Amino acid sequence: MGSYYFEPERLSMAWITKDSAGMKVERRSEPYLTPAMRQELTDKYLPRYARKQGALLPALHMLQHEYGWIPGQAMLEVADFLALKPSDVIDTASFYEEYWLKPKGRHLVQVCRSIACEFCGQKEITQALKDKLGIEVGETTDDGEFTLIELECLGSCGTAPAALVDETLHENLTPAKVCEVIDQTRAVGGHGHAHHAAHNGHARH
Repeated sequence: MGSYYFEPERLSMAWITKDSAGMKVERRSEPYLTPAMRQELTDKYLPRYARKQGALLPALHMLQHEYGWIPGQAMLEVADFLALKPSDVIDTASFYEEYWLKPKGRHLVQVCRSIACEFCGQKEITQALKDKLGIEVGETTDDGEFTLIELECLGSCGTAPAALVDETLHENLTPAKVCEVIDQTRAVGGHGHAHHAAHNGHARH
């Protein structure tokens, strides 16, 4: 991961209309930012940056990798650990589309909507998934198993249309084939949320 540097004044200007101070945070007794995470940040990341806030994005990535999303309490713990304003942490996490600020399904279904995929039938793939799962793009099934989103490009233009289900790339899809993928994923079960590709999409907020 490359170095990131934030000017405090830029952090406050970019999201001036957000009501970060009014955010209600549910709390639990056990911390999200565990002692092991704090130690890793201290040993591995803080030495890389001139200021503590440089480790903000790595800290957020660490939390999402562990839990699949970033709870409000976790952001407050990061703010305390890095000596940042809670609003700066919340605004940063909500700005970057790769961070999830609410829980998602155990399995993340990401449909590519690049020009190549759209030309080759992406809309039909998305519609088949919506019908199969009974949800719209950006929603999660009632059983908490699947969240459906679209992203800009999976880099598989030569094998379009394509979709990423958890960590597995599925290419040359048809509506019938993508429905089979869902059936297979549901049958296998497991936990797919913690390790998935970065995505683009605004539906999660």
